[in-house]
Amino acid sequence: MTTPEFRKSTYSDHEHECVEVATNGRYRIAIRDSKLRDGPTLRVSPSAWATFLTTLHTEP
Repeated sequence: MTTPEFRKSTYSDHEHECVEVATNGRYRIAIRDSKLRDGPTLRVSPSAWATFLTTLHTEP
């Protein structure tokens, strides 16, 4: 298993916390809290991640 390469959202700034996402895996998306980089990592499938993002963009 390769080490995920996390990135922070471009909407983030240095004053606020954010989640970081690694999408370099073919079968997994890794998500972590930017404040707890050594903390737990949530891993989801690319289809679950796509559904999550679609839901975020369509909710009022």
